[in-house]
Amino acid sequence: MINYKTEARERFGDTDAYKEYAKKTANYTSDKWQEANDGLMRALGKFAECMNSGHAADSPEAQTLVKELQNHISENYYTCTNEILAGLGLMYVADKRFKNNIDKHAVGTAEFVSKAIKVYCSK
Repeated sequence: MINYKTEARERFGDTDAYKEYAKKTANYTSDKWQEANDGLMRALGKFAECMNSGHAADSPEAQTLVKELQNHISENYYTCTNEILAGLGLMYVADKRFKNNIDKHAVGTAEFVSKAIKVYCSK
């Protein structure tokens, strides 16, 4: 079975974003990886809280979370442009692995994040 790292390199290895990711993360320790990945999961978890609080994907609260997610990705992995972010939003629901992982926070979170990102990127 192919692992995520190999799959990402095969799919995106020729992109500037992947090259930036490889350079930025080259010296990450296991603790730094854990910190970055935990931060990503916390950011996604905030979307579940927002959704469960009754906010819509286009609400100011959800839109603030999209910006926080984008910033986290940019700070820890690669520059997350709106174009890349829009692609991630689609992938979060199209790829069952991502959807299932995000929906561990609450069923429907992946769809909520995807909709919030779509709104954010359409501004």
